[in-house]
Amino acid sequence: MAEHGIFVGWGEIFPGRERQSRKVFSEALAFMAEQEQAGNIESSEVVLLSAHGGGLQGFMLMRGDRDKLSGVVSSAEWQRVATRAGFIVQDFGVVRAFLDDEAVRWVQAMEEVTADLE
Repeated sequence: MAEHGIFVGWGEIFPGRERQSRKVFSEALAFMAEQEQAGNIESSEVVLLSAHGGGLQGFMLMRGDRDKLSGVVSSAEWQRVATRAGFIVQDFGVVRAFLDDEAVRWVQAMEEVTADLE
């Protein structure tokens, strides 16, 4: 399984943009399916969260090769979807993610880098 990912998170829908949010959400899902079929991402997940007192309402996680994922989020098609999402939902963000063994390696590297700060 891929050890790199792209985390796409969002908050509340801006009031009055509920209808548009369904359209942009569908566009994002179609984009991810196309990228998976093209072999640019290994897999993707969509998670909607129940009420929990925080601002995060849901997220998408794309898994794959680090360089291919960079290409995905640098593409004009992704930039279009991301820009549209930013006008529909609050706190929209796209973040590089370290998964599974890569997350363990990242934590170990941070421990080495900060060892002298104790």
